[in-house]
Amino acid sequence: MGGVCGYIDLYEQGYDINNAALFNDGASCGQCYVIICDSSKTGWCKPGNNWVVVSATNFCPPNWDLPAGGELPAGGWCGQPRPHFDMSQPAWENIGIYSAGIIPVLYQRVKCWKSGGVRFTIAGFNGFYMVLITNIAGSGSIQSMAMKGSNTNWIPMYRNWGANWHCLSGGLVGQVLSFALVSTGGQNLVFKDVVPEWWQFGQTFTRPPTRISTTNKQYIDTVSFIHSTTV
Repeated sequence: MGGVCGYIDLYEQGYDINNAALFNDGASCGQCYVIICDSSKTGWCKPGNNWVVVSATNFCPPNWDLPAGGELPAGGWCGQPRPHFDMSQPAWENIGIYSAGIIPVLYQRVKCWKSGGVRFTIAGFNGFYMVLITNIAGSGSIQSMAMKGSNTNWIPMYRNWGANWHCLSGGLVGQVLSFALVSTGGQNLVFKDVVPEWWQFGQTFTRPPTRISTTNKQYIDTVSFIHSTTV
């Protein structure tokens, strides 16, 4: 259900029906974008000044049977490095008439508003630890990460796939775990003693978020759209 970002259940992990495939080798996983239909280029936009905010949760797969041609690279609409938002139908129908199939849009990356806290899901085995990070407010995505046991120093982690990060280290089972993240927006985030010593592989632990006073609509009203592509 969650695709190549590793999100097992989009609803459970903080990503609702407004989601889109936009992968960027995993770096886009969790990022948020506000999108409007470009009515100057098509008649398939919904009437009114409609917008939708989507989270990147999957990969838009190129069709390698399609050669480059016109405005499209090899691979068609999802051919790299061309951005294309392969959106869920509920998100799509906020801005355009679904039977159009593909419409031109204007978009801009924006802050993510989340509730319930950042979630850390631990997988792997003793000596190999993989952590799925979900429900991240602000930038929505991570550029670097480290973890620490109650009896260790900070251990660098590496992107394994999607939003999953791993490290190779022995002896962390039975220790209290902390995490340090650097978001793609450059924010340093430290989550101390998130995971208790009795943790087991497969469990998810949550750290409550910092409160944000500005509402989503108040923020979107200030956005300037500087990118164009298709959905």
